[in-house]
Amino acid sequence: MTRFLAMRLLSLTLSLVAASVVIFAVIEVIPGDPAAYMLGLNADPDAVAALRDELGLNGSVLSRYLHWIGGALQGDFGQSYTYRVPVSELILQRTQVSGPLAIYALLLSVLIAFPVGIIAASRRGKPADYGIMAATQLGIAVPNFWFAMLLVLVFAVKLHWVSAGGFPGWDGGLFTGLKALTLPAIALALPQASILARVLRSSLLDTLHQDYIRTARAKGLSRRQTLMRHALRNGLIPVLTILGLQFSFLLAGAIIIENVFFLPGLGRLIFQAITQRDLIVVESVVMLLVFAVILVNFTVDIAYAIADPRLRRHR
Repeated sequence: MTRFLAMRLLSLTLSLVAASVVIFAVIEVIPGDPAAYMLGLNADPDAVAALRDELGLNGSVLSRYLHWIGGALQGDFGQSYTYRVPVSELILQRTQVSGPLAIYALLLSVLIAFPVGIIAASRRGKPADYGIMAATQLGIAVPNFWFAMLLVLVFAVKLHWVSAGGFPGWDGGLFTGLKALTLPAIALALPQASILARVLRSSLLDTLHQDYIRTARAKGLSRRQTLMRHALRNGLIPVLTILGLQFSFLLAGAIIIENVFFLPGLGRLIFQAITQRDLIVVESVVMLLVFAVILVNFTVDIAYAIADPRLRRHR
């Protein structure tokens, strides 16, 4: 297990280094000058040059990369060109929205998908199975922003149960914050729950045809006991993969939902930074999201080894 962890940590480190180089290079080749954008089209060239020097844009590419990555390792991502505050402060503020939203949506997805997937697998070929597969196909096909607008129309505009958008902050209490995040979390969770339920059903059906399942039934275990004690754990490997990918998507890919509900999250921060040519914010937030994705994949690998020791021995 120690060797397995060491290899995974080495892979994580190399992936982060490669990602940082790619992100910095992509940002560098994007056309446009942040200093010229900030001062306007008719800005004096001397003023633009002075601002570039103030922002640290006149150094060599290698020196700027090393300065950026060295600061990032210490938690210092530099200063935003637009907001004139530390980027780490902006990220911390927005993570207080995006992080809980992603976790909330993932929990809802799991709470919906696991019972649905287990029911569909245990009733294969029956009306319940057909109905669940039809509903999940609809959930996959319909975009999450359409779900979001439908939820706003029903629960905010018609019923007035919640506000149509915005985030009051966590100072008002946990319930108030979760209430504001409920509709966005549901809009994000429904398509992901549909995918997860179908994967869980397929994995369980493959597992239920194994010899050890028949042996367990022959020893007197009921179908439900066999499913929950033996089939579910051995069918979790592909499910864990999907969960890792889904959390990464929910954390990094909620830009549209955050704009629909006007949430001050990381997705909205990236969108605003791109339109304002605030490149230091863009590359820092993207690097943070890449780190989160790689860390989640690392956690999933550890979960693989815990769920199925055969994989640990093989690796």
